[in-house]
Amino acid sequence: MISAGDFRNGITFELDGNVVSIVEFQHVKPGKGAAFVRTKIKNVITGAVTERTFNPNDKYPTAFIDRKDMQYLYSDGDLFYFMDLETYEQIPINKSVLGDNFKFVKENMECKILSYKGNIFGVEPPFFVELQITKTDPGFKGNTATNATKPAVLETGAEIKVPLFIDEGEMVRIDTRTGEYMERA
Repeated sequence: MISAGDFRNGITFELDGNVVSIVEFQHVKPGKGAAFVRTKIKNVITGAVTERTFNPNDKYPTAFIDRKDMQYLYSDGDLFYFMDLETYEQIPINKSVLGDNFKFVKENMECKILSYKGNIFGVEPPFFVELQITKTDPGFKGNTATNATKPAVLETGAEIKVPLFIDEGEMVRIDTRTGEYMERA
């Protein structure tokens, strides 16, 4: 059990049958009246963020989220298959569970599978990946007074913006959290 007075960023707990995580919190002690805790909480499974106030004496059951490293093997229609690196067991995960940043994952990459009480609700790709540019316009010399970018297609099919000097066939480093080009690999 966790008391609302002990809330910190990143803590997960059960609230009304849902698993929520603290995104932001603030302890408020008004001059008149009782103290309270103002929070922004995120539903871990749906991703919805809401604001809510709590009495500091309220207690809630702590929720433990399992993060397990698994290797992405292949996709078959709407099912994506992952392998447990310890038991070599293959687990199919529906496309609806995968986030938008999964478009940067290619076969044989390791991802973190997020589950709560055995129910898988999310897949976290590695924070940084190195992928090859398969299609982009040719680079031009000069014309670099500003941070000019051009569209490029990666080997996974994802499209990002890259600087003008990047050519087809080059390996680039991508931040999967923001989907932005970082540097040449």
